[in-house]
Order: sequence, then structure tokens, then C-alpha cells
Amino acid sequence: MSDPALEVLDLSRSFGPLEALSSLSFTVGRGELFGLVGPDGAGKTTLLRILAGVLRPTLGEARVLGISLTRDPERAKPHLAYMPQRFGLYEDLTVQENMDFYGDLFAVPVRDRREREARLYRFSGLAPFRDRLAGALSGGMKQKLGLSCALIHQPEVLLLDEPTFGVDPISRRDLWLILHEMVASGITVVVSTAYMDEAERADRVALLHEGRLLDLDTPDRLQRTLEGRLVAVESPSPRAVRDMLRSAGVPAALFGETVHAELPSHGETDELGAILARTGLSTT
Repeated sequence: MSDPALEVLDLSRSFGPLEALSSLSFTVGRGELFGLVGPDGAGKTTLLRILAGVLRPTLGEARVLGISLTRDPERAKPHLAYMPQRFGLYEDLTVQENMDFYGDLFAVPVRDRREREARLYRFSGLAPFRDRLAGALSGGMKQKLGLSCALIHQPEVLLLDEPTFGVDPISRRDLWLILHEMVASGITVVVSTAYMDEAERADRVALLHEGRLLDLDTPDRLQRTLEGRLVAVESPSPRAVRDMLRSAGVPAALFGETVHAELPSHGETDELGAILARTGLSTT
């Protein structure tokens, strides 16, 4: 990749004795939709915070458009937009006031701002709610507002930390349509997700586990390398189900509120149900 948008070079980050990231190296091309996939604790949020310039790595280097995030993060930040998982806007301001605030924050010229806002309102569908307090919006609408505010200064690289977590299916679809529009316009998007169906939408996917890069390829190629079968288990007690499956020797990980369990190619789903039934944990 001769002219990457992002470069991660032997990157590590520790929090005391905990190694959150361990020797990660990869590049992201300009105009690419790049997915970060992994269970809770895989290091996705830590990695995105380093790429956003708000957290320094313990070792290694990260670059955005050739600018070092370890040596000169402030010079890189105007080219970036970072949207954390938690809603980070001002709930006591209206939708329009939040847009105006972020326009001021990024010094967007007034002559350009209204045209950009009109475009953001158009694809987010928030125009009818411009006078509504942000705190009164639904979860999906809050995410759309957060995304619109992140895009007001027309960044070249967009970093999103599980933007559809806890969002209804229709809003999830709308958010992904917006992301594909952004990529089509030339913006590089790095998005973390716990949903495998969303990971399939990415051009390439990095699989993270306990801070390590397990694999990186297109979704199709990654699927062809997997052995066995992956079964999704939904339960009111997903963490208990995960722990129980692991104790029974079944590889299992938590993705959002769903447990993904790996069965041998010849295994029967009924076997998994029998294991769950013995614990008294009900599934849906």
C-alpha cells in the first residue's frame, strides 16, 4: 500500500500490568472501509483512542496521512474525526446547537457551514428535529447526530467505536448507509463492531483478541479459513452462558449481548442445547 491513510507499526499499550495491545502492525488504505472485530476486552477501543490521538502508545508508532500520532498528534487531529461508543454530545443543547458548537470547535467557515449542515441533515434525516434537545432523541438518532457532528469539518479519516451498539435495526441500517456514502466520497472509515453481519460490510477486517492481531483479510477470505461452525446463542444471562460453555470445553466469546460458540464441523446444534439445558440457563 504505497500511500496509506493509517499506519500502525509494532504498536503496544499497557495499563500497569495489563497489556491491552501487543505489537500490532497493519495499514489502512485511503477510501477503505476497515473493520475491527473482537470480543469485549480485545483492545478495539484502546486502539481507536490511540489512532484518534487521545491516548499515547507504550511502544510503537501510529501515523495518519503520514503524520505521527506519537510525536505530533495535534497536527493530525484536524484530519480526523473520532466518535466514541458513549454519546458525547451536549444533551441540554438542541440538535442545531450541537451542530453549531462543533462547527465553531473546528473553525468551519460560516460560508461553508450551512451547505455542509444541509447535506448532513439530508442523509441523517434529522432536519425535522433540529430544534429538539439532544437528550430527548432516541438512541439511533443520537448516534446519527454524533456522526453528523463528527463530519462537520469534512475529515479525511473517520474513527467509529461500535456506533451501532444498542441501536435499533432500522437505525443500524441507516448508519451503515451513511458510512458507505462517506467511503464513496473518499473518506477512510475505521469502525469497530461486535456484530459479524456488520463486519461483512467492510473491505477488510482485523480480528483482535486480548490485544493481539489474529488475522487480517477480506471478510470472504476470512470465512473460508475458518474450521467448524459458529453458533449464536442469545440468553438473558450471556456472560454466564459464555463462562459455562468455556468450562465445558466449547470455545465461546461475547459479542455485544450474543454469545458466539464454535462447534466442530460434524457437531450437532442439539449437543450445544443439551449442554445449556444441564446448567438450567434458558436461551431464546
